[in-house]
Amino acid sequence: MKRRLPPLSSLPAFEAAGRLGNFTRAAEELHVTHGAVSRAIAQLENRLGVELFKRHARRVSLTPAGQHLFRATGTAFLALEASLEKLHEQDEAIPALRLSCEPTLAMRWLMPRLGRLRRERPELKVELHTAGGPIDLHDAECDLAIRRLDFPRPGDLRTATLCPEYAGPVCHPKCWNGVLEQDLFKARWLHSRTRPQAWAVWCRASNTAYQPAGEQHFDHFYFTLQAALDQLGTAIGPLPLVYDDLQENRLIAPCGMQATGVEYVVMSRESREEDARIPHFVSWLQQQAAPLWRLH
Repeated sequence: MKRRLPPLSSLPAFEAAGRLGNFTRAAEELHVTHGAVSRAIAQLENRLGVELFKRHARRVSLTPAGQHLFRATGTAFLALEASLEKLHEQDEAIPALRLSCEPTLAMRWLMPRLGRLRRERPELKVELHTAGGPIDLHDAECDLAIRRLDFPRPGDLRTATLCPEYAGPVCHPKCWNGVLEQDLFKARWLHSRTRPQAWAVWCRASNTAYQPAGEQHFDHFYFTLQAALDQLGTAIGPLPLVYDDLQENRLIAPCGMQATGVEYVVMSRESREEDARIPHFVSWLQQQAAPLWRLH
């Protein structure tokens, strides 16, 4: 059955004016003009065919018909507010997915994409924790983990591949175009103490025997990549850690990329499979990682 309702957009102005007894104060509360309130109420009166307010010099008062509609409107608004509050409480009661991710991967690849996820799926909340290496998801109180799988594949976790790792020398475009770094013999190699063999692994994979003109070591891989961005030298940059930088030409990979034999995976507990958010989130991560299979 079609409902015989007045324009619902006019009811907030009517309710505010009836409660406050003043069109100007109602306009201020609703952040609209006095004229907008007057027009909304006039539209409502014309539609209903009754006078809802008595206009006085500095105030308005409800007519008997207005008082009847005001009681009904107030009851409806209170019921709507209660329903919305209950929905909000139910939403807050759903815990966020707890995700563990390696720090550099989280900072340089995952976090920009989580912003995209929040816009696309605001109901899917993710709580990010940073850690690397093997993990016991139960002890860590996490639902999922993203890892560079340079340790034995855990048999008690479900694993899904995000992408294979490719790596190669990366530097700022100005460094490679400069006199001192036109080839890797003249390059200053940047190292990370968390991946001390990165250059040696790449040299073996590319069947080369380069020697650096100079070297510098950093405590963490993130600082090594940041140093390359800051034109301090050339680092070994793995995909996906330098993907966005290559796409935006903040870094270049003049010698290409070589497979390292390692892959990035997302791991989850089989006991949490009843949570439908987990396979959806894993699928979303794989979609985000799909371009990494093509750029190397």
